[in-house]
Amino acid sequence: MSPLSILLIGFAMSTDAFAAAIGKGAAMRKPRLPDALRAGLIFGVIEAITPVIGWLLGRAALQYVEAFDHWIAFGLLGALGVHMIINGIRPDSDDGQDDPDRHHGFWRLALTGLATSIDAMAVGIGLAFLDVNIGVMALVIGLCTFSMVTAGIMLGRVLGNMVGKRAEIIGGLILIIIGATILYEHLSGAMA
Repeated sequence: MSPLSILLIGFAMSTDAFAAAIGKGAAMRKPRLPDALRAGLIFGVIEAITPVIGWLLGRAALQYVEAFDHWIAFGLLGALGVHMIINGIRPDSDDGQDDPDRHHGFWRLALTGLATSIDAMAVGIGLAFLDVNIGVMALVIGLCTFSMVTAGIMLGRVLGNMVGKRAEIIGGLILIIIGATILYEHLSGAMA
């Protein structure tokens, strides 16, 4: 996998966390840089761990699915991309239960980070079928998420929900393109 593909996956995996961070930043009364760095670190560590877990699960199943692994990677990345696009298009529910002071404690940030990293675990499963260094991939995903969440918290006050949804749509499109590229490269290599 090329360094550009690795970087694109890293940023694609961080877009839902970025969208969540913008929402959290908008909910905080006056987010400061230490608050943003703390949230970025929590999200980044969780987002770096989950693809490794998925990769380990995928490696355990590798011998059983090696003949059609490219289809699995394509299907997982495509489905996740479509899911992210749908979430980006779907309007937010505003049930009035948001308490700004309750959304930036450690456990709330960790739970939000875990919720936004489930897709990274699924990507990790898909990556188990490819020739990729999962340590490098996890590090890139974690660093991208750290930087995107930190920026999202700081931008949240200014940008609110305006950018958050578009970021998730773009991330979904990137995942679909990467999945299609993996499938194309494998099928064109098989035909040559």
